[in-house]
Amino acid sequence: MLKAGLVGAGHLGKIHLKLLQQSEKYDLIGFYDSDEENGKKLEEEFGYKFFQSFEELINQIDLLDIVTPTFAHFEYAKKAIQAGKHFFIEKPIARSLEEADEIIRLAQEYKVQGQVGHVERFNPAFTAAKPYIQNPMFLEIHRLAEFNPRGTDVPVVLDLMIHDLDIVLSLVNSKVKEIHASGVAVVSNTPDIANARIEFENGCVANVTTSRISMKNMRKSRFFQKDAYVSIDFLEKKAEIIRIKEVPEQVQPFDMIIENAEGEKKQIIFQYPDIENNNSILDELDSLADSIENNKSIKVTLMQGREALRVALEVMRQIENKK
Repeated sequence: MLKAGLVGAGHLGKIHLKLLQQSEKYDLIGFYDSDEENGKKLEEEFGYKFFQSFEELINQIDLLDIVTPTFAHFEYAKKAIQAGKHFFIEKPIARSLEEADEIIRLAQEYKVQGQVGHVERFNPAFTAAKPYIQNPMFLEIHRLAEFNPRGTDVPVVLDLMIHDLDIVLSLVNSKVKEIHASGVAVVSNTPDIANARIEFENGCVANVTTSRISMKNMRKSRFFQKDAYVSIDFLEKKAEIIRIKEVPEQVQPFDMIIENAEGEKKQIIFQYPDIENNNSILDELDSLADSIENNKSIKVTLMQGREALRVALEVMRQIENKK
């Protein structure tokens, strides 16, 4: 088991603490939080050991889970790396590409492993449907959330849209060619709703819409490719695959057959992959431990986290230029 410590015991940090304690791959040593009152309260309520000094914590662990606000990601990642500790870092990887590049450089220099917390990669609906997504050429994605004052200190692009940007980049095997984006700050000082149209060199187009001022929550994605359509509901954890194939020689009574204007007949097949219920955060944490202990590839690499940040920052730049 890896000895784990955590920094940043806010809303998400508390969830991570609970899961690190439950995990069979980690031995939770304790946590550090700059809010001493909050730290002592958590220690008293849940029994997690609170370290009043970050240096004391880092000396006793193998891996650091960084769940601080984004502005502190670089600081703690650097300290962990220079102490020779592996690390998990919540998305986005950093505030800037310069910080992300330095994290990557240091991790390579000190030969430590790091993973970025793009948790939707571990959503069971996505993992079940992913094998069916092959060379998608049009992607339509909606991530809508009800208003919550927590998190409005950062633009919706870095808070929510970056989840879907990472999903898109993980599926499209081509470089980004061009980005067009627009957004509006409705109730906060940064955009609360945004849309990005991302064009790739291979002709693929992704249309991504994100809002944190919706009347209801929605996290739906649709992927269109040659002879197939894949729909994923990340919120409800459901997936549907619709495939088109040649009509069989013997058509069964309930086979669905369509005919186009040219007289060509095709069979439509509906598939609903089995989806196993899971805890995506626990899975992403455990996957890092598995990668470290068994020398496996990291599921969400630091470089992939950097690329998601790069595209997100370009989306924000496009929005800013339209003001």
